[in-house]
Amino acid sequence: QVQLVESGGGLVQPGGSLRLSCAAPGSIFRLSAMGWYRRAPGKERELAASISRGGNTDYADSVKGRFTISRDNAKNTVYLQMNSLKPEDTAVYYCNVQTIIGHTYWGQGTQVTVSS
Repeated sequence: QVQLVESGGGLVQPGGSLRLSCAAPGSIFRLSAMGWYRRAPGKERELAASISRGGNTDYADSVKGRFTISRDNAKNTVYLQMNSLKPEDTAVYYCNVQTIIGHTYWGQGTQVTVSS
């Protein structure tokens, strides 16, 4: 059982920042893509940002220019820096990682609430 360890969620005021982290165990097979999905109340889960092993990134239009995804391959860790947060960013954020042999793993989810 592969467990991803997420951290960094919480309550923040509009305009504030948060940084999410997600670490995969060192025993996991070599990772390819890593990413962050989110599910807002009453909505479908959507991709917020993803990053390839080589560093190519992709963002949802709604977060472009505000969120930055990065990764540390040596630590099997992916980060999501979220700036200029808006109430509509409120969601449970899930880490997703894929191995080069096609396995996919999910984190347990971390709540991000943007409210004054």
